[in-house]
Amino acid sequence: MPTKRLTLLINHPFAFLRRVVIGFRANQGFLLAGAVAYYTLLSLVPMLALILVLLSQLLDPALLLETTRYYLALLAPGQEAQLTEQIAAFVDKWRVIGIVGTLFLLFFSSLAFTVLENAMSVIFFHRVAIRRRHFLVSAVIPYLYILVLAIGFLLVSMVSGALHRLDTQSISLLGENIPLSQTVALLIYLVGVGGEVLMLTSLYLVMPVGKLALRHALIGGVAATLLWELTRHFLVWYFATLSLVNLVYGTFATTIIALLSLEAGAVIVLLGGQVIAEYERLGTAHKRNHGLQT
Repeated sequence: MPTKRLTLLINHPFAFLRRVVIGFRANQGFLLAGAVAYYTLLSLVPMLALILVLLSQLLDPALLLETTRYYLALLAPGQEAQLTEQIAAFVDKWRVIGIVGTLFLLFFSSLAFTVLENAMSVIFFHRVAIRRRHFLVSAVIPYLYILVLAIGFLLVSMVSGALHRLDTQSISLLGENIPLSQTVALLIYLVGVGGEVLMLTSLYLVMPVGKLALRHALIGGVAATLLWELTRHFLVWYFATLSLVNLVYGTFATTIIALLSLEAGAVIVLLGGQVIAEYERLGTAHKRNHGLQT
């Protein structure tokens, strides 16, 4: 079957692309992306704040906030400073929220993953029709992701701190001292991109019901990461030069820009899921409905 699917894709690439677009529109992909973006924005600050409160018992809070600012720049380009300030203010006062407040924050932190799983179930509806996931598994998945993110955040912060200690050093090459600052910046960036690939790959593996081949999830993760990196740099340029959001929305500009950035990212993630879903259906009875002929 994989060979047959690949042959169909190679022989009819434009028909496959048309099928992806039609499927994405039929599933109301942009509406789903809007929902994912909204709940991601709602979950982002409490989730990062709770992770930082936990990790601040192990690492220097200043290092954690620096790492937070860097990764917020990947998620909401141009708005990382304001979001980091809000998270830092919460971390300073986290003891006043109490147990009930912590439970509420933990609940809101999980909403983004819950909505993303529901969106994926719409895109992979052919799997849901055959096999449904137990509700307890769906309930646990968001909190497992928060735990994994916390562990990943800890490791990345430790690596980032080690790399920053090299920032003021230099190496001798052909009798000349070359500063390591540019190399350190590149390494930190590559660590961030690697984390994006792993996260997106895991989303394609875990969120849809059923089992997905690792190579398909990895290809989707790499492609979505590259597309997001291009989109992210474009958004930074656009909001800095051409956008009138700050003029039109004033004090609400940070929220609007963050929401638009997250929606762009959600569209990329869901579109990648649609590509994988359509590839899975190649060679099935669905092909005659979408113009792929054997």
